[in-house]
Amino acid sequence: MPHQFIPYQQKYVMPDEMRQQSANFLQFMHRRRTLRQFSDQPVPLEVMQNIIMTASTAPSGAHKQPWSFCLIGNPTLKKQIREAAEKEEYLNYHGRMTAEWLQDLTPFDTNWQKPFLETAPWLIVVFKRIYETDEQGHKQNNYYVAESVGIATGFLLAAIHHAGLVALTHTPSPMQFLAQILQRPQNERPFLLIPVGYAPTNATIPNLTRKPMEEVLFTYQ
Repeated sequence: MPHQFIPYQQKYVMPDEMRQQSANFLQFMHRRRTLRQFSDQPVPLEVMQNIIMTASTAPSGAHKQPWSFCLIGNPTLKKQIREAAEKEEYLNYHGRMTAEWLQDLTPFDTNWQKPFLETAPWLIVVFKRIYETDEQGHKQNNYYVAESVGIATGFLLAAIHHAGLVALTHTPSPMQFLAQILQRPQNERPFLLIPVGYAPTNATIPNLTRKPMEEVLFTYQ
């Protein structure tokens, strides 16, 4: 039986309006920055739910939607996650990372200690779902899992910024402790740990610049 199709609906945008909209969004996203400092000011649960469901609108291989988002506000769980993350980060900063890697991190003034994992009102743990299991217990493959989850995470970060909040894409590798603490199923693998909240009033960011267009965009007409 053929799959049902429905009409696609979207307002037609004239080129001049399109140029303005695209320029406005570029400037808006250009103001997005990664922060390692967070206020402990509460963020409504509904806001976080909207943000995550925005991420879930991302395209995915064969529409398998191979992601799970764990939203953590429980202080006990956040403390456990911080302790486990700092244990891995300590090993990273004291032997796992190369001298070149550590040198590249110098502008960010970061170290193995991660207090923001408890300060931020919410943590989002993004998991990639390697496969699904049907009612008979048979495994069903998901496709382009890393690509799909990566796109969804991009949507997630844009939605966080749009809501007026800040985030950090944290990767305390190896991250399997996240699956253990949160008791996630065998088909899920940790992808990113993202604290989310308000920026504190005294927040600072590194004085960095992004690559110019000529180093990023290569047009063929």
